[in-house]
Amino acid sequence: MFPAVVLLALATACGSVRAPVTADEFTERAREVTEHWRGSAEREPWIAGFVPLRNLTLELDWGHTPRWVGRSMINSAWKLEIELPAEAPAPAKLHWADGGTLSVPVLAATAAYAGLSKPKSFVDEECPAKGCRPLRVIAVARGEATMPSSRGDVRVPTWDFTVKGVPEPFRRVAVDPAAMGGPPRPLDDGTQEVSTYEVPTPTELRLSYLHGTCDTTYGSRVHETPEAVVVDVDVRHDDGVESCTAMGKTDQIGVTLREPLGRRVVLDSSSGVPLLSQSGIHLVEFQNYDPRRS
Repeated sequence: MFPAVVLLALATACGSVRAPVTADEFTERAREVTEHWRGSAEREPWIAGFVPLRNLTLELDWGHTPRWVGRSMINSAWKLEIELPAEAPAPAKLHWADGGTLSVPVLAATAAYAGLSKPKSFVDEECPAKGCRPLRVIAVARGEATMPSSRGDVRVPTWDFTVKGVPEPFRRVAVDPAAMGGPPRPLDDGTQEVSTYEVPTPTELRLSYLHGTCDTTYGSRVHETPEAVVVDVDVRHDDGVESCTAMGKTDQIGVTLREPLGRRVVLDSSSGVPLLSQSGIHLVEFQNYDPRRS
């Protein structure tokens, strides 16, 4: 979905993600990362607010959607055939699996439709008469959907717009974007080495990381503070290899903590971004993308 994924894979595949660092250099970098995170405007929303990690217009089931719909969406060929409620509903309460909750303002259907139907910033081609037709909105209803966030999956209110000829509604997250936080931005060149992690025991992390097929892994490193855990994998390119196939490989490696992880945020030392547990979402992909503006 994001070009950054391809760039990351190509850079890592050749063992050139970044230069190897010593233990002292890692400690210095980890301190820089934790200080940046402590003062970041994105920190508080990430740990206590609502940071969406998906487009606010939810994906359709394209396997059961007529082919003309995608082209009509790209060309913003919307046609409203009903009167939408202009009054904002009462605030909604979001619930997370860890017991956390948050009260958020809900948009009126008119505002949600404005977000759904706003013109795209690009158009692949003109909308031909036989390949594109109006997206005729004939009904709207309140709904709910599950979406990923910085605090895990969460149920969110939606406005569901029925379009004539489309078997499922177009679903738009109804939370006011003004109440959302944005994804943290990577430091430096934005390369993310560790992609995700698991927690086998309270004081153990299993890191998933991407590297080149001609790289050698020498171990993992960790720096702990009361608020965060910074992780790194010591990966070095094998100087004895003169040529290498440009292919990336994902591996796992363990790291032991002095104290249980608890609610501390795990940060990647290369990029400085938070990691999501057992997730395929990588924040380095959000360098030029903010779901609040989707």
